[in-house]
Amino acid sequence: MLTIHGVTRSRASRIIWLCHEIGLEFRQIPVIQAYRLADPDAPHAALNTHSPAFLSLSPAGAIPVIEDDGLVLSESLAATLYLARKHGGEIGPADLAEDALMMQWSFYAATSIEPDALTILFLHARSRLQSGEDQALVAHAAERLVRPLSVVEGHLSTRRHLMGDRFTVADINMAEVLRYAQGYCELMGQFPATMAWLEACQSRPAFRQMWEARLAEPE
Repeated sequence: MLTIHGVTRSRASRIIWLCHEIGLEFRQIPVIQAYRLADPDAPHAALNTHSPAFLSLSPAGAIPVIEDDGLVLSESLAATLYLARKHGGEIGPADLAEDALMMQWSFYAATSIEPDALTILFLHARSRLQSGEDQALVAHAAERLVRPLSVVEGHLSTRRHLMGDRFTVADINMAEVLRYAQGYCELMGQFPATMAWLEACQSRPAFRQMWEARLAEPE
């Protein structure tokens, strides 16, 4: 059985969403990020990314990690693409061209969107007063995202999915990255087709199942 190391409040959410989409059973070991613990190296600390047992599996000390039939993968996008190819049926690639397009959109999300989207996620919070420095960092991140999001918007303005005529792992990977910036309306409001697509992705039962599990975990 597939094993996923990592709490759902991490990039493991991408893998878990995919598993629910394709009906793939998995075992989850809730490794938590060390930065979320007061003393991750304490003798009785929860299993975390500093724990020797986890570092023996992932020397980089980052979640998620999957184990599948002896294969260990420590990058979430590598894991989703691998599982889609192995188990995905319609959610995976039908041929080499589709495989290339799924990688294209996944890597575009990771390299051109995710870094600045994460800045927005961590620094933009309507429930607290932001420092002037945080506001400037968020504004600059949003400015840099206009160009890559315009590419996504142009693509989705004439189609329902990123690739082909069906929901695929490319949609999962992109949607999970864009979720980080979703709450910043000043940015996302400029891209109505992208927002409509994202909301459709997040209305899927498999996403809701993952999200409910994520909300049930401690913050």
